[in-house]
Amino acid sequence: MAVAAENQSQPPQNDLPYVLILKPPAAFSIFGDHFFHSPKFQFLKAFESPLPLSQFLLTHAQSVQAILTSASGSVTADTIRLLPHLGLVVTTSQGINHIDCSECRRRGIAVAGAGTIFSTDCADSAVGLLLDVLRKVSAANRYVKQGLWSSQGNYPLGNKLGGKQVGIVGLGSIGTEVAKRLEAFRCSISYNSRSKKPSVPYTFYPNVVELAVNCDALIICCALTDETHHLIGKEVLSALGKDGVIINIARGPIIDEKELVQCLIKREIRGAGLDVFEHEPDVPVELLALDNVVMSPHNAVCTTESLEELRKTVVGNFEAFYSNEPLLTPVPLDDLPHLSGHILQGEVRYSMLQGEEEMMTKSWCVTIIR
Repeated sequence: MAVAAENQSQPPQNDLPYVLILKPPAAFSIFGDHFFHSPKFQFLKAFESPLPLSQFLLTHAQSVQAILTSASGSVTADTIRLLPHLGLVVTTSQGINHIDCSECRRRGIAVAGAGTIFSTDCADSAVGLLLDVLRKVSAANRYVKQGLWSSQGNYPLGNKLGGKQVGIVGLGSIGTEVAKRLEAFRCSISYNSRSKKPSVPYTFYPNVVELAVNCDALIICCALTDETHHLIGKEVLSALGKDGVIINIARGPIIDEKELVQCLIKREIRGAGLDVFEHEPDVPVELLALDNVVMSPHNAVCTTESLEELRKTVVGNFEAFYSNEPLLTPVPLDDLPHLSGHILQGEVRYSMLQGEEEMMTKSWCVTIIR
């Protein structure tokens, strides 16, 4: 009886406002499409319609007030212009380079992201990858499992993390969490960022090449923008040197992947820990045979625990929007780096598998990236 009364007090499903989903977030494939369920809104799933996306959007243009997206689904200016009543875009990712924030700002559309939910998980993975590369954990594991210990003797020793000079590219929420963890290893920390942060004690280098010259390892934590695309190329890798290690848990195209592959093959740097790649889910075949490379399938971003936090945040943002209350994790749109060109055009292939997003690559009427 109590359940029946509760159901009668809720508005009919058709009376609920619509949240448009262009592509299903990975959480749908893991937990089902009820994962972001709320009694205050309902989903309009473009990916389930046989109609071309542009036609689908025109059909529902008057009823869409909000969009749920993810790193695998771009929200372009063309999409936004087809939705005259759009007031909010919520992304399940921490990065926002897949959203045309300039158009959102121009139209007065709010944007909300994952906030700092994934920062600690990313930082844990970054330090884990660094430890793995330096101490050769994965390589030694393969050595033992292949039965080589008994036939070929001890595996070559690795290098310690303690006391290393580590440079962080991008001292935002993730970079800051990485630095906190490295302090426990008595590492000397320096960083490069868009501007110097007077509140931190670390050495600031305005130039990434100069940062690399003065470091044993570089950890990439910055956002993907026009300015950071291929920020790490031959010059930076050469500056890092043959004893240097590079870790990337940010976005694949920040590193010039072809140059990185050649440097690793020629042993011009010590090694790399890579959670992201330039053309996901495709990984350069040359990397597969290298013992000085540790890789993961773009899943550094989150854990089962942080996905639950993500669920609460996403639902909370939509419920706040439809209740005319402040958003939980609004993204300031007044001071954003430039996101255009290759960042908001072409094709993106993000693979987070059982992490933040599920890789989806498909050409629709909207332009897609990464």
